[in-house]
Amino acid sequence: MTTQATIAVAGDHADTPIELLAVNLADPTGHEVLISVKVTALCHSQLHHLASTRKRRLVLGHEATGTVEMIGPEVSTLSVGDTVLVTWVPKDEEQANRAARPASVELADGSVAVSPNVYTWGTHVVADEMYVLPLPEGIDLDAASLLGCAVITGAGAVVNTAEVQPGQSVAVIGAGGVGLCAIAAAANVGASPIIVVDLVDEKLDMARAFGATHTVNASNVEDPIAEVLALTPGIGLDFARQPVAGADYVFDCIGKPATVTQALQMARAGRYTLRRGGMAIVVGVPTSALSLPPGPLLTGERTLIGSIGGSCSPSRDIPIFIEWWKGGSLDLDRLVTTRYPLERVNDAVADLKAGRIEGRALLEVPS
Repeated sequence: MTTQATIAVAGDHADTPIELLAVNLADPTGHEVLISVKVTALCHSQLHHLASTRKRRLVLGHEATGTVEMIGPEVSTLSVGDTVLVTWVPKDEEQANRAARPASVELADGSVAVSPNVYTWGTHVVADEMYVLPLPEGIDLDAASLLGCAVITGAGAVVNTAEVQPGQSVAVIGAGGVGLCAIAAAANVGASPIIVVDLVDEKLDMARAFGATHTVNASNVEDPIAEVLALTPGIGLDFARQPVAGADYVFDCIGKPATVTQALQMARAGRYTLRRGGMAIVVGVPTSALSLPPGPLLTGERTLIGSIGGSCSPSRDIPIFIEWWKGGSLDLDRLVTTRYPLERVNDAVADLKAGRIEGRALLEVPS
């Protein structure tokens, strides 16, 4: 048997328009499940995939909610009828240690479109159960779709990668969907101050609603690094005999070479022989080589580290983030700022690329 579906497919070379194609999805085998998609979100990393050099067509999307319609014979953690979240991070250690083949969709012309793990831009998806989690009954499936990437990536970087503690200072570069989740997480763990750097006043206003204590519009100041240092004075002198300053943790939610460099320089300098410096965490996806100033890294004894998927174990962390949401300290409903029907996927991608989406955008799938 097969299931008729409509899937968003990108061409076999960079920056081609996305097509919505009718396909017949084969029944799930092994650990696979067939899911009817309710809503799926747009992530900035999809732009990198669309701009990539490749030889095969792509299926896209990696955060969605829906209902399990069919399961493969080896599925042990899900049942038909379950309301679920699709993510791109293996949900627990047991699942992560099991091999899974890349996701793929056979098209009507006999070619195959692929994804490294999952795809969610379509009416139905077939995914390995390692990327699918059951959701509590009665949950809002629109906002819940953001749990699959934006929340785990941003909030996870704060609570898992950096393990920020109460009273420690945080700076966040980029107040998009991921950055807003990082800001909310920093507020939830008691960080202070929480400084947010962006180029757009509207995004900085949103950052304050999510917990920022200070904002810096980098397009209006001569030196955003100096602004952050001024807001985070420390105690004592650094290796160069200058007053210590800088945030304990700086989260770069953009990933461009310039912002990675800024993050490193915004992190607190260490006190020579007494205390190591702060940490810069690369959360956004770098797409080009980095060139870093050696001084801040070496003499400041700062740490530069990457964070992939917020270092999350979704089965462990997503229930925590859901409780934050229910308690009002992670406003996922406000994070959803734009909605598009699935047939306007190209408009959605264009708006995302142009920076016209403040929080997170959703693709709504017709029932």
